[in-house]
Amino acid sequence: MRFGLALSVQHPPEDAQDLRFREHVEQVALARAVGFDSVWASQHYLSSPFTYFQPIPTLARIAAEADGMALGTGCLLLPLHHPVEVAEQIATLDVISGGRVIFGVGLGYRDVENEAFGQDPRERVGRLVEGLEVIERLWSGEPVTYAGRHFQLREVRISMPPLQRPRPPVWLAANSDAGVRRAARLGDAWLMNPHATLPTLERQLALFRETRRDAGKPPAGEVPMTKECYVAPDAAAALAEARPFLQSKYRAYQRWEQDKALPPGEGFALPFEELARDRFIIGDPRMVGDEIARYRERLGVTTITLRLQWPGLEQAKVLRSIRLLGEQVLPRFR
Repeated sequence: MRFGLALSVQHPPEDAQDLRFREHVEQVALARAVGFDSVWASQHYLSSPFTYFQPIPTLARIAAEADGMALGTGCLLLPLHHPVEVAEQIATLDVISGGRVIFGVGLGYRDVENEAFGQDPRERVGRLVEGLEVIERLWSGEPVTYAGRHFQLREVRISMPPLQRPRPPVWLAANSDAGVRRAARLGDAWLMNPHATLPTLERQLALFRETRRDAGKPPAGEVPMTKECYVAPDAAAALAEARPFLQSKYRAYQRWEQDKALPPGEGFALPFEELARDRFIIGDPRMVGDEIARYRERLGVTTITLRLQWPGLEQAKVLRSIRLLGEQVLPRFR
């Protein structure tokens, strides 16, 4: 089982942002030293009440500290971008990293982002589907002619193909059942989100696998997921320390209407203990290891990416979580 570090690229705007970024560099160096396999950065725009480090420049800088680790966009909001731009940027990042990029993409759910980019939110799915097709063809390094509803190209060849051949792996993030089916048809894996509970993920993973079978595709070689996680020497302290920062984060998600993108029966307007149950991984190293083992047993997870920080959580506690995971949890799964 492989472990990833999901960088918390959101921070309170009153913080010194250059210091916060240097802390991310320190986090990655420690994660590499204690045995993490990958590092991830996500994407949103207009992210009030927090700031947001964008994923491609973040990962390009982080690559220097992440030698040997995979670099993942988890996830890049593809419908907001032109596929030529994304194909060139990700190919460059793949070369910088020595061929270790995982291209995680998602549909997005915030109308305010689409409107700011001058796009109709109703066209998200079409732009995602066409964008992926164009990018994969461009990554071949050959000239591409394409006539779609959203994108048109005539004999276009990108400057440099990615180092990985035939291309970097494509992992699609999805919340809804329709998105999971789309991930089964278009991606190499479904990147399970950190917001849904375990029973929902079980049901949707079965849907993902059924859709791939029906489409004549082989079983996915990876079963990746992302989880909110916090580790402390004492379980009660872990819950008390994580609570205010996770609550603040998920209140922001509610304002962004993120829970409306989830399947029926899932939502964030819950007491914290109920919100955390079957959704977050919080506790001492033994409890956290047991919970990770439960996800591996129930879902067959091959890669789990852990977000260990939320806006405002101090660096010392993030580094402590990384150390405890590396020293007392990861060895159980090697």
